[in-house]
Formats: sequence, structure tokens, C-alpha cells
Amino acid sequence: MPTDKLKLPAYGGQALIEGVLMRGSRYVAAAMRAPGGEIVVQKEELKGIYKTRLAKIPFLRGLVILWDSLGLGTKFLTISANTQSGEDEKIEGPAMFGTLLFSFAIAIGLFFLAPAALMQLLQTPLHLSDFVSNLGEGLIRLILVVVYIWAVGRMPDIKRVFSYHGAEHKTINAFEAGAELTPESVRPFSLHHPRCGTGFVLIVVVFSIIVFALLGPLSWFWRLATRVLLLPLIVMVAYEYMRFTANHLDKGFFRMLAKPNMAMQRLTTNEPTDEMLEVAITAFKSMYEEETKPVA
Repeated sequence: MPTDKLKLPAYGGQALIEGVLMRGSRYVAAAMRAPGGEIVVQKEELKGIYKTRLAKIPFLRGLVILWDSLGLGTKFLTISANTQSGEDEKIEGPAMFGTLLFSFAIAIGLFFLAPAALMQLLQTPLHLSDFVSNLGEGLIRLILVVVYIWAVGRMPDIKRVFSYHGAEHKTINAFEAGAELTPESVRPFSLHHPRCGTGFVLIVVVFSIIVFALLGPLSWFWRLATRVLLLPLIVMVAYEYMRFTANHLDKGFFRMLAKPNMAMQRLTTNEPTDEMLEVAITAFKSMYEEETKPVA
């Protein structure tokens, strides 16, 4: 599988329940280990927003990637859960849109609005400057994100998901190094990858600390409103930053910038078994097979 067929960062992935999702520029494939032991594969072409110019325009494409992670991720997580239970419940259209909106609202409320409201309450009693108050808010946000990810990762079922996350990273790292995609060949590769979604979350949080710390005095309304209104801009910039640094890791300066990203992934990746690697490899090969077919 020569790596010059598609240019980076075309390939990405996500851990599922007893499975792995692999995404290319035109197709996505999921491989899941069924209760009986066999590997079930589901593939589909990326359509809709992925075919528009938005997916190629710098900065705006970051929002497309976010929708990719949330929309496709939610859909295939449901499929993987149904594979384990034997049920056939679908989450599509309005149901998926509602689920995503609810998830967005919870995340924004917990990690962005709650720290802002807390520091707004404490600013006057503690005689804090606007800069210190905004900076303190950002540090609270960072701590909340790290503690949340760490706590979730302690759950037994999530530990297995994080092992599949490690299998996904190892497989993509092996492919990008030109190695043969077998469990034996893939096993020695790194658990971490510079384009990981966990690292992206960290970059968004760090960028939000910088942006919000520079804002001047704001009323209650505008302090909370800016945390929502500026978030898409922060996401777009964060994605371009991650993309740029990931493509320049041959330079020491950019490797240094990527270190916090890579370190954060220690919370969400565990060493996979060979059976998990087999699932990740199957997902990647299924996706790659579709990606390399001639375009009609």
C-alpha cells in the first residue's frame, strides 16, 4: 500500500465499541468484532457536505471535520453498539441532529459557560483583574477537560474502547511509514498520532484560554455570549494549527509544539491486543480499497 496515493491528512479514524472507524477523503469504513467472533464491516461513501467546497476551504474545513467527528462518530457508535446487542435501532436525520445538539449544549455548558460564570462571580469579591479572571477561567476549563477524560478512561468498558483507539493509531502510523498491515508489523508502532481528536480538544482549550484572556471587561451577558460565539472561530484556527504542525514534524520546532498534543493522548489510548489490531487493519483496508478505486 504505497502512501503516495493520497496526501495527508486524508486518513483519520475513531474507536468504536469493539470496533474501529477509518475515514478517507471519499469513503468511510467501520470494522466491528461481533459477539460470535467474526469481523463485520460496513462501508459508505462520504456525501453531502463532504462534496462541497466547504470541506476544502482553509479554516471553514475545520467545522466540517468537527461535524465529521460528531455526526459520523455518533452514527457508527450506534451501529457498533447494535452489533453487540443484536438490535437494529438507527439514529439518523432529526434524531441524530437532536442528539448532537444536546451533546453540544452539555459540553459547552460544562466546559465553557460554567467556568466563565464561576469566575464572573468570584472576580469582584477576590478583586481580580479582567485578565486574571479570564485566565483563571481558562485554567479551570483545562482542569475540567483533563479530569473528565481521565475519569471516563477509568471505566472498564471505556478502557477497551481506548485500546481500539490505540489500534487505530498504530494502524495509521504503520501505513504512513509504509509498513505491511499485519498485526505483527503494526504492533511496534506508536499509540499516538499528531492528528488525534484528543489532541485537537487540547488545542481548542489552549486557544480558548489565549483568546478569552485577551478580552477586556465584559458584562455577564457578553462574557457568556463570547464563549459560544467565538467557539467556531477557535475551532477553525485550532484545526489549521493541528494540520500544519502534523505536516511539519520533520522540523524540531513543530515536534516540540506537537508534544502536548501527543502527551494528552496517553489518557485515551491503551495498548491493543492482536485481535483489536486485526479489526483496525480490516477497517483501514476496507476504506483504502474504496478510496483507491478509479473515480467514475
